[in-house]
Amino acid sequence: MIPIIYTFIFSFNDSLKSNITWRGFTLDKWLNVCQVQNGAVCEAFGNSLIIGAVATVAATVMGTMIAIAIVRYKFKFRSATSLLLFLPMATPEVVLGAGLAAQFLSVGVPKDMTTIILAHTMFCISFVVVTVKARVASLDPALEEAGRDLYGSPSQVFMRITFPLLLPGILAAALLSFALSFDDFIITNFNSGSVTTFPKYIYISASRGIPAEANVIASAVFLIALVVVVTTQVSAAARAKRLAKLG
Repeated sequence: MIPIIYTFIFSFNDSLKSNITWRGFTLDKWLNVCQVQNGAVCEAFGNSLIIGAVATVAATVMGTMIAIAIVRYKFKFRSATSLLLFLPMATPEVVLGAGLAAQFLSVGVPKDMTTIILAHTMFCISFVVVTVKARVASLDPALEEAGRDLYGSPSQVFMRITFPLLLPGILAAALLSFALSFDDFIITNFNSGSVTTFPKYIYISASRGIPAEANVIASAVFLIALVVVVTTQVSAAARAKRLAKLG
């Protein structure tokens, strides 16, 4: 927890170019977070949000469909597909990043935000498949059979029974994908070109002292994540308590 506490405290530092030495308490960094370097830190943060959101949606949709196909259907090369989906998780990021950069270069694709999104979607799909696959395997087929017995069409059974049951696993996979995409530096650095993401901005700034505004954004992200986790846990506990009373 010490690095997190350090980051939070120094977000209030009245620093100049460097944020290494404590110079006094101020709220200016929080109130004017986008003023440093003509808003470079906020631009990098916005790029990370856009990339993370698009890559998460794409990886979640494709990964969910792949997970359902692998668990529910038998087809040729099913085992090979599962192995290939596992490989990106076991392969070092530097290898993935260098390999993708070489492929983009060989086909003449310029490196920009699109290549970053493609790269992030590629490695996030594996995590989505593994997460959703476990959820699909745990579903009780009798529930879907009951829906079909009640003359529900395949689409109705999926939307009213299967999808709600899969939703917790899908949401967990989406959150994991967004966190991985937002936090990634190695693969991004190989395939970003001139586009700067928040981790890349932090890395570039580290040589001359990370500005306090970067600490502000990092602290804000941590606090938002903490609020989301606490809210989710409290809601789940309250729901379990209500169900216990009904039982």
